[in-house]
This record gives sequence, structure tokens and C-alpha cells, in this order.
Amino acid sequence: LSWLNEYGDFGDPTDQEAVQRVADGLTSLGLEVEGIEVVGLSVAGVVTARVVRLEQHPDAAKVQRVYVDSGDGAELHVWCGAFNIQPNDIVPLATLGTTMPDGRTIERRGILGIDSEGMLCSASELGLGDDHSGIYTLPAGAPLGLQYGEALGLTPDVLIDADVSRNRPDCWGYVGIARDLAAKLDVEFHPPTPSLEVAGAAKSAPVEIVDGERCARFTSTVISGIEVGSSAEWMAQRLAAARMRPINNVVDVSNYVMLELNQPNHAYDLETLGGGGFRVRLAADGEQLTTLDGEERTFTSNDLFICDANDVPIGVGGVMGGLDTEISDTTTTVALEMAWFSLVGIGQTVTRTNLRSEASVRFERGVDPYGMPLAIARFVELLSETCPKLVVHSGAVDAQTDDLPRSDRSVEVRIAAVNRLLGTSLQADDLPGLLDPIGYTVSGDGETRSVVLPTWRLDSTAEVDVIEEVARHFGYDRLGKNVPKSAIHGGLTDRQLRRRLVRDVLLGLGISEAMPNPFLAPDTLEKAGLPTDAVTITNPLVS
Repeated sequence: LSWLNEYGDFGDPTDQEAVQRVADGLTSLGLEVEGIEVVGLSVAGVVTARVVRLEQHPDAAKVQRVYVDSGDGAELHVWCGAFNIQPNDIVPLATLGTTMPDGRTIERRGILGIDSEGMLCSASELGLGDDHSGIYTLPAGAPLGLQYGEALGLTPDVLIDADVSRNRPDCWGYVGIARDLAAKLDVEFHPPTPSLEVAGAAKSAPVEIVDGERCARFTSTVISGIEVGSSAEWMAQRLAAARMRPINNVVDVSNYVMLELNQPNHAYDLETLGGGGFRVRLAADGEQLTTLDGEERTFTSNDLFICDANDVPIGVGGVMGGLDTEISDTTTTVALEMAWFSLVGIGQTVTRTNLRSEASVRFERGVDPYGMPLAIARFVELLSETCPKLVVHSGAVDAQTDDLPRSDRSVEVRIAAVNRLLGTSLQADDLPGLLDPIGYTVSGDGETRSVVLPTWRLDSTAEVDVIEEVARHFGYDRLGKNVPKSAIHGGLTDRQLRRRLVRDVLLGLGISEAMPNPFLAPDTLEKAGLPTDAVTITNPLVS
């Protein structure tokens, strides 16, 4: 909820009434809430401690001895199975007697006759995300002996799990959800409005689009002065709450922008980008690429490749980047890619390869073809927090083809059609108040109004789609319940009339009608999940 509050005042996460109001608002908009979870509460008994020294026991290869100081000058000994920590790291120490979120109680336990006086914790053990690969480390200089939540500045928050349907691509980003919710709850909406300062000398990463139908827009922006390191703690915590593992500041900002604006993007290390540019083409049958997950895959001529200027594949368009151009600790200059890919093409590649990613899920549903300038500026704004020497170079490339959806799509909406479909008695003048706040711009006079469709709602194409938006924001619970009237009266067919006539004649002659159970094979009952203790025919015609 704190993330949504960046774009509107939806209420205090500790206020149960405010949380329920948000949950009810989401459900009424068709984003059914499936769960609410309180997060950001410190585990009592877990304090910050400094790693004093590490020792390897000759008879224990899979664990190491860690000596920590929680601020009182006394060293505590802890056995630890993770090897990602170094002396002077600040780590969370679960002291003896602490009850962990999974129900475990930390007790004095020995290995090789040497007791462990606590436990060092991973992020997942503290509810800070899903990462359990190593010990969680706090920022350098964090005070010792404090509850880790206090040291991190954690505040109670709630995670609201909502089911976003396939036909709501805009709600795969927090800003899209906030826009819809703000209109529903009558809250002022504050989307991000970053400005992009271009200060560097001209430097481009040229783009060639070979298959314009599958990729109708591809932008590349060169950014230098990057120092790869850890993200700001607030960003790492938000990504972890969104079930994404924080990696480094560049990758984390890339993921944050995707989650916030529903704009997938990819930052390539310019030094490892062959030819310093991009070429977008279909793969050749049997062509291979090792993707970021470390797996080598074979592709077909129906899959879209992002290649470098030397035509070497470096990524699967709209799905996942390649391993060879990923961001490393030595990266100083990146080429930032933002593109628009065909929905159908992405879906076909994902289905065939079973290679699904956060990016592909969004591209399959449809992202805003015109949201890239905002997303680029937002990427730069956020990365500047950890890279103060960052420079955006002039010469950015924005390659487009004729297959890009138009930005001025509009439909005519008749108020009579609205009322007929919804059972309402709305006036045409009611439409702007219902539609303008969610980006559907209404203009004109009279009973028919022109509505310009937002570029982030590619699922809206016809009058009935706009009427659906009217229904959502007017309120499904306020819609009329009149049964539609039909001008056509029903009747029986000739065959039905003859069957009824024969039945009536036979009944009039005193004959009774029997409707017995049919003869079935035993395996038919079993397949249907019905009891198999039926009456069995001794000599059936068909066995």
C-alpha cells in the first residue's frame, strides 16, 4: 500500500479501515482481492551485529565459525552455513530465545562440541523477500544492537494480492492500478513526472529493425557515469515485497520501472555490445542463445531476436536478455533499450519455449507504445540516486515502423447504447466525469460523444469497451437489473410438437411412460466417478 501511496493518498497501511477501503475499491473495479498480508514488522529478538572475524573449522567444510559483536563489545560465536559475509559486515543476529516467523525458536546448539549462540538470518527468514541464498547484510554504518527493522527504517505495511485479468494490461503496473483506484475512491492522482536532462556529448547505439511487424518501435539511450552497486534500501525492500530479488542498482531500477509503469526495459553493457548498436530480426531455424537464466536454448524462424550491430543474438525480443551482455560490476556505460513488440509473436515464443518472464507477461497483454519517454526519464531519475555522476548522452535513437498502433484512436459512444446495455439512465454529460479521470478523453456535445482511447489501453477498441469502463466506475452494484426484452417469442419445433402429440395419445390409451437408466459399460461408470454397484446384466448384447 505504501507504494500505491506514492501516487495518491489511499490511507495509512496501519489503518484497517483504510486498507479495507482500498481492497473493496479494487474488487469493485474487477481486480478481485485474494489476500491481505501485514509486512514490515520486526522479529523481536533479531538485532544488528558486526562480523568481527571468520574461522574455518578443519572438520566442518559446509559451515564456518562467525564471531559477531552486537554493540556491547562482547563477542558471540555463531555457526553459519552461508559464505557470503565478510568481516565488518552488519548482519541480523537472532539471539537465543527468539521465535522466528516460521515458528522455530533459536536455542543453543552445538556442532563438533562447540555451541552456537544464535543464528545469522537471510532475507527470507526475516520476511524481507524470497532470497535465502545467503546472509542478509545491512548498509554499512548501520547502528549495532538495534532491532533490524529499526536499523533499516522499516515501517508496517500491507501487501494486497489482487487478481489482474488478462484484459487489463495497464494494471500490471502500480501507476495503472493507482490511476484506476484514485478515480474510484475520489483521490487525487499523482503520477511520476520526471524530466530528462541530456548533458552528454552525442553518443548513439544505432538501431535497425528488420521485422517491423513483430517490433514496431525500438529506442536506445546511451547513459554513462554508472557505478554498479547496491540499490537504495527502500527500493530493495519494495522489489522484495513484489517477489523480485534485488541484484544491483542498475538491474533493480530496470525492474522497478517495469513494475511501476508497466514498461519492460533492458540495460546492456555498451562495452560488450558488438558494434555498439542493435539489429532486430527473426531467428534462423536452429539458432541458439544462452539466456540470462544460464540455459542455452534453440529457436525457430518464428522467434524474434535482439542482435548486436554485428548480427550476434543478445536477447529474445520481449522475453529475456542474453547472458553475454548482462550488467557486471565493471559496467560504466549502458545502452538502455525500450521497445514495443507484437503481442501475438511474444505469446507464440513463450508457449513454444516455455520461457516466461515478467517482461513477456506484460508484452503478451500489451504495453503502452508511447510510454517510453516517460519510462526512460524515470529510469534516469531513479538511477541518479545511486549514480550521482550519471550522464545521459544526446543522440538517442527512436526507430519506428508503420505497424505501431496509432496514438489518436477514438470511438463514438452513444448514451442510448450505454443505458441499453447497463440498464441505467445516465446523461451524456455524465460521461466525462466517469471516463476522463482514467485517461479516456471525452469531447463533443449531444447524445453521442467522441472518446479518445488512452494509449495504454490497447484492449479498448470499440464502443462496448468504453461502456465497460463506464460500468466499472459507475459501479456494478448500481447497475439496473432489468431482464432484456425480446421481440421474438419462443415456440416448439415440428418434431417437438409431434413427440408431445404421440405422448398424449399413448397416455390417453392408459399406457404408462417409463424412463429407465440406460445400459452402460462398467468402465463408463468408473470414468464418470459414479458408484459401480449397479445391477449387472448376466448376458449383455455388448460386453
